Amino acid sequence: MADPVSLAPRRIAADFLDGVLRQRRTLDALLGGHPGLAALAPRDRAFARNLVTTTLRRLGQIDALIDHCLTSPLPRKAAGVSMVLRLGVCQRLFMGVADHAAVATAVDLVRDLGLHGYAKLVNAVLRRLGREAEELLGAQDAARLNTPGWLWDSWRAAYGDETAGRIAAAHLAEAPLDISARDDPSAWAGPLEAEVIGAGTLRRPAGGNVAELPGFADGAWWVQDAAARAVARMLGDVAGKRVIDLCAAPGGKTACLAAAGAAVTAVDRAPGRVRRLRENLARLNLAAEVVTADAAAWRPAAPADAVLLDAPCSATGTIRRHPDIPWTKSPDDVARLAALQGRLVDAAVGMLKPGGVLVFATCSLQPEEGPDQLAGALERHPALALDPVRAGELGDLAVCLDSGGGFRSLPCHLAERGGVDGFFAARLKRV
Repeated sequence: MADPVSLAPRRIAADFLDGVLRQRRTLDALLGGHPGLAALAPRDRAFARNLVTTTLRRLGQIDALIDHCLTSPLPRKAAGVSMVLRLGVCQRLFMGVADHAAVATAVDLVRDLGLHGYAKLVNAVLRRLGREAEELLGAQDAARLNTPGWLWDSWRAAYGDETAGRIAAAHLAEAPLDISARDDPSAWAGPLEAEVIGAGTLRRPAGGNVAELPGFADGAWWVQDAAARAVARMLGDVAGKRVIDLCAAPGGKTACLAAAGAAVTAVDRAPGRVRRLRENLARLNLAAEVVTADAAAWRPAAPADAVLLDAPCSATGTIRRHPDIPWTKSPDDVARLAALQGRLVDAAVGMLKPGGVLVFATCSLQPEEGPDQLAGALERHPALALDPVRAGELGDLAVCLDSGGGFRSLPCHLAERGGVDGFFAARLKRV
């Protein structure tokens, strides 16, 4: 019988896995709303989170291994058994948990769920995989198995077989922690034990409590992926200019613009996200006008010098940070969000002064939410012209520029230094 204390984080991880795979809820929402998570010791909270995220990263491999051991699929009523088996396989094969602990806790957990009749099955599957794991894992194509078919096909069509494989392989590791400093980033490299990459991003390994790092409580920096920081900097010198940041929460790009001296109006429709944006600005001691409104319908009192639109999207460029995305999104989501992006672009153009600059961006790898949006915007708005981004603006992220000056980062870019989030961005001028 496993120690009840050790069973608690695994029980919560099973809840999270069920929430993602059967209820199609986001992992962030589950992590923030589970009543039992906060009651765990910090080490157990970290274990529960790591267990569910690693299981989601390796879900295709795990399911293939389980199927190998079953003579017939589990019945629908035994969905809880599937969750327990997945967590048990993850612990044994991908997390280095001792065999006896992984097996004993899985058997006890399936009994805890009232599925006593499956305890022997769980025990047999996990023990068999312990014996056969090396051979079975060696025969697997991890990148392909852990990517749903619709995503794999879309990436092959957009980027080719080799790059699609590199993208999928990048998703198997947790992303590093990227930080944007209010002032000179090099001054924080030492205290944060970080290296400087991209256009002034501080990068340190993942893990640890962000709020306990030097400078956080003082508002000296905020968390922001290197590619996201590069997108905000595409507006150029914004000091003294009126800039509108649409779909702004949680506020990383707003902070970039405000720290650079812009008079920023940050717009977002979700009250909870707006509250978080305000909290982040307050911690950083940065000022911006914050508006709770639908960016597609809201209009400013006067046209702005620049607009930054980081539009809602499928977020397939952020799978390293959100491994639930492949299992909660679908092609229908991409189509629906692409239509919304078109409406937001049209609204953003109407907010610009003549000569004003628009940066359109999405953290998606899907062409419908990137190049296709750009082509549609240029067709609908003859007054828009592409303003190419120059290599000197991006530091070592210049590798993400295409021949026309558009920006397309992939998770496999800068792989030797930890990769970056996948973004598409284009800078446009109203002429």
